[in-house]
Amino acid sequence: MAKVSQPEGRPEEPPDTAPAAVTTTRPGVSGSDSGASAGSGSRSDSNSGTSTDHTTATSTATTATAATTATGPADAPAVEPDARHRLTALQGLAALSLDAMASVAYGPESIVLVLAAAGSHGLGFTLPVTLAIAVLLAVLVASYRQVIAAFPNGGGSYAVARTHLGRRTALFAAASLLLDYVLNVAVSVTAGVAALTSAFPALYDDRVGICLAVLALITALNLRGIVDSAKAFLVPTAVFVGAILAMVAVGLFRAAPAATVTADGHASVLTDNATTVGALLLLKAFAAGCSALTGVEAVANAVPSFRAPAARRAQRTEVALGVLLGVMLIGLSVLIGRFHLQPVEGVTVLAQLADASFGHHAAFYVVQFATMVLLALAANTSFGGLPVLMGLLARDNYLPHVFGLKADRQVHRHGVLALAAVAAALLIFSGGDMNTLVPLFALGVFVGFTVCQIGMVRHWRRERSPRWRGKALLNGFGALLTGVSAVVVTATKFSEGAWLILVALPLLVLTFEAVHRAYARIGTRLGLGRLPEPPRRAPSLVVVPVSHLSRLTAEALNAAVSLGDEVVAVTVTHDTPEDRPATEALRRDWELWSPGVELLELPSATRSLGRPIAAYVTGLTARRPGTRITVLIPEAEPAHLWQRLLQNQRGAVVAHAVRRDTDAVICRLRFRLTPPARMW
Repeated sequence: MAKVSQPEGRPEEPPDTAPAAVTTTRPGVSGSDSGASAGSGSRSDSNSGTSTDHTTATSTATTATAATTATGPADAPAVEPDARHRLTALQGLAALSLDAMASVAYGPESIVLVLAAAGSHGLGFTLPVTLAIAVLLAVLVASYRQVIAAFPNGGGSYAVARTHLGRRTALFAAASLLLDYVLNVAVSVTAGVAALTSAFPALYDDRVGICLAVLALITALNLRGIVDSAKAFLVPTAVFVGAILAMVAVGLFRAAPAATVTADGHASVLTDNATTVGALLLLKAFAAGCSALTGVEAVANAVPSFRAPAARRAQRTEVALGVLLGVMLIGLSVLIGRFHLQPVEGVTVLAQLADASFGHHAAFYVVQFATMVLLALAANTSFGGLPVLMGLLARDNYLPHVFGLKADRQVHRHGVLALAAVAAALLIFSGGDMNTLVPLFALGVFVGFTVCQIGMVRHWRRERSPRWRGKALLNGFGALLTGVSAVVVTATKFSEGAWLILVALPLLVLTFEAVHRAYARIGTRLGLGRLPEPPRRAPSLVVVPVSHLSRLTAEALNAAVSLGDEVVAVTVTHDTPEDRPATEALRRDWELWSPGVELLELPSATRSLGRPIAAYVTGLTARRPGTRITVLIPEAEPAHLWQRLLQNQRGAVVAHAVRRDTDAVICRLRFRLTPPARMW
């Protein structure tokens, strides 16, 4: 057969926008609906019988990339029909930056806790370490701004690696991002609930239930659409950022702490008599503080979620995120040195800074409450980025195609639900304890950072655009910094649980490969990419299972005689005293009705319903190999949803048996039961 070119949908929304083609699936080919979806991309609508198969080769991504340059992405249409379900730059900041914003609550503290091992002398290096992190942040923001322009279809490090570093490296990048996003949800929710239980200790024993309730709330908001979730989180984000910036501004004008109430009575964790700070300690503090950089990549992963021009809006959001995060991190570090703050047990560094700047008054509690809320809601970053990434993996046949489908509100519903399910399992497994999950956190994102930076170096070398050497040098420096951080984090947290990530990464990659091979086999069976043989007419026979006479039976036979050359009605009979009267009544009524269609009785020694019909169809196929056999299953469609509970599901049982044991075409006829008119 000749090869045929495949249609290319809009690259920023794979695979939901490919031209639709009505197809008829035979259950024997692939077992279920997945057979109809096999190929490199699929589009299906749950409300219709439409399914599309098409092959998305790597050239699709290359073509899309070639259409845009690193400095000037092609603008999308000015008007989009679904624009109200997409993000503005400000909404993107609220929907996709909560993880990074919330990290200021634990990033500086991570640095201080490491440097505390060198005593007060070590704490003097808090600002230099933070400035180094800010430099890395600037490098990452500049890099991801270029990633957004070069890869406007989203995917971040996965998209970069797929184009410039090869398939296997891309899968490792995708696996690392997937793990980091899932862990971010669990860590963020547990951190927020931990802040709540610290304020209200009576709730401590109920923390697992509270964590699951918060997760359910965030999931529900994201199922309504990323724009709705962004609107809901816009105010908490603004309050938190405003409170932190106000705290920094007020603190800079104070010569001494306004209050130390929160730290009074708590033991210091500062090491005594330490006078030197080694390079390894500084490196460890740098790696620990880099946890504040998690979430920087989220905007690049979710570019298709923005309104047109999507790339330009995403770039503005990335820059705004970098500026706000950098200012807050540096400002907090300056205050730590200004107030000579020492880490103490049971009190966060942020709480001490709020106490020192504002005093122990209402403003202090605003900071604490805003931090608690934002930590809990920081999980929304994952809900904005991961479903888009899973959609890209589904388009490339590394995840089930169902993750590429979108609901009416441009929501990757299956990705959102899968993320929520895995996060819920982690919350239950950890017992809602943040310390159990934190050692697993941040390693995955460093792998993604490093892969992305290396890929961008190759991108500039291939493209050789103006000033490409400087850009490549910038990305190379960033790759060096993030690579070193990944090694240090792995080494320092290996025994605390980081080894689980090192085991999970290759397992995820193997899973991706297995899914890809399965789709390749299905695509071969379906002959995707090749012209099929011309259609030919074959004799057709329609089998109609019946159990009694009714309008449903009449409608089924009307449809059957319209579809097939021959029609035969079958009924399964049981030779038991309680079943004989019904069998005899059906036989008598059928003869009285005389529809011109033979009624064939299929005796069954057991109470089985589907197997006798499937066995009869199998026999027909063997006796009449050239005949197209269709099983038309009539089913009543209730007027109300709750009435479906009253149905016996006979149709589903028969359909399952025929699909499992035969290659017959299955047609399920829905007879709608309209409610009776009201009498007034």
